[in-house]
Amino acid sequence: MNIKRTFLLALLTVTSSVFAQSKHSKTSRFKSYKGLIMAGYQGWHNAPEDGAARGWYHYQSKGKFEPGSTNIDVWPETAELKKVYQTPFVLADGSPAYLPSAHDASTVETHFKWMKDYGVDGVFMQRFVAEIRGKSGRNHFNTVLGNALKSSQKYGRAIAVMYDLSGTRDSVDVPVLINDWKNLVDSMKITSQGNNQTYLYHNGKPLVVLWGVGFGDNRKYTLKDIDKMIDFLKNDPVYGGCSVMLGVPTYWREFGNDTENNPLLHTIIKKADIVHPWTIGRYSNEASYNRYSEVQKGDIAWCKQNKLDYVGVVFPGFSWHNMNPKSPSNQIPRNRGKFFWKQTSSAIKNGVAMLYVAMFDEVDEGTAIFKVSKNPPVGASTFVTFEEDIPSDYYLYLSGYAGKMLRKQVAFTEDVPLPPKQK
Repeated sequence: MNIKRTFLLALLTVTSSVFAQSKHSKTSRFKSYKGLIMAGYQGWHNAPEDGAARGWYHYQSKGKFEPGSTNIDVWPETAELKKVYQTPFVLADGSPAYLPSAHDASTVETHFKWMKDYGVDGVFMQRFVAEIRGKSGRNHFNTVLGNALKSSQKYGRAIAVMYDLSGTRDSVDVPVLINDWKNLVDSMKITSQGNNQTYLYHNGKPLVVLWGVGFGDNRKYTLKDIDKMIDFLKNDPVYGGCSVMLGVPTYWREFGNDTENNPLLHTIIKKADIVHPWTIGRYSNEASYNRYSEVQKGDIAWCKQNKLDYVGVVFPGFSWHNMNPKSPSNQIPRNRGKFFWKQTSSAIKNGVAMLYVAMFDEVDEGTAIFKVSKNPPVGASTFVTFEEDIPSDYYLYLSGYAGKMLRKQVAFTEDVPLPPKQK
């Protein structure tokens, strides 16, 4: 009986595996990342009255949100937002300053409208494993993602999930990521929206990103943990069948100073579909960027040799003085768009087929491309503003223009395009 039972159980397992069907739609309105300019979408800012019970999350510093205590270096423009919240900060004329919450559907919808208006093809929705393993963080990011999915369909923008592994523990968090993806597929049906499917596909499969692979800063999770995640996303008969993009250090190919010196990294990268090097802060001006551009050329050649796709990562500038007071304000100046355009035009010239902008809404580190206030609060906290004649929507415009240039819909130029009103 035991032999017969064992045989039947084995037969049942094999049969179930054979007839298991993927839960993903066969295709999408966005069939490939190639030719697209996408941005990262943090969606992690809250306000006390937004219903998430997270307070001034990601706006506050060390538990306080008041002049002299904040994590953000640029102040969002709020004129077009339907719902905003009064802050303890004041403007130059003494009136109160307001901020939005990513928890509100109307805020997310406005952001996606801007993407359509300016030609940004879509966003990678950040899901921080350290957040989603807890109920509060999971509920918030599920709300943001659900609203983004609806807005992506309304405005015809691409959307994809990017798992940020920062703060991930060891192998104990591998099931957290796996179960989260299963939940998104089952309850939110994120990859099975039928004729209105806006989830980004690549190589004929839903694209999922694992960010934080191979960094040499003593992270608790290992490359073997990453390997398990990739195996699930690519090979699970029901929830897998995905393409995978890996967010790796800048000097991943040569095991440079930001990279774990482990040959297993290259073995794992070769299992993926797209390589996504994180370059933010690795260069700050034209001279240092030119050195990186040579690295990028080598990366692209390596990827071609190993039959992998490559995405170029660009950012408009950088500042995190309010979060880290020892750092200077406006640490990497935007320089009237010239810094952003140098990276973008050079990447296209180097042969990239896809672009990733860091980030759409990252006001903490001053890399946001969405509309930024030219009239931020005054007082104990210092906020970075654009040059006087540079409009608040300039980096949305530049991103959309870069997408057209990537697709050869406009002529290639190394000269930064002027704001429309200045032409």
